[in-house]
Amino acid sequence: MDKGNLDIDPRGLIFESYRMEGIAPEECRSIFLDWALGLPLGTDMAAALNVLAAEYAEATPAHPMSAVIREGQDRAAEKPRRKRGRAGRV
Repeated sequence: MDKGNLDIDPRGLIFESYRMEGIAPEECRSIFLDWALGLPLGTDMAAALNVLAAEYAEATPAHPMSAVIREGQDRAAEKPRRKRGRAGRV
């Protein structure tokens, strides 16, 4: 079974999403989340998204998954926010 040629998508989730006729943006977000949660710890998300964009999103910019990938790239490029906790409280 063909699952695409990307090491960052070993289960072929992103690959298959581009093959689905009439896939909705909500379905793309769900597939994307499943893909992201399946990445090994320490994976450079920005680099992985750039690979997906080069492989799929640039060739099919109108596909709903392409919009999800671009949104992920935008979020990965944002400055990380500090988590505010209650440090020092007992």
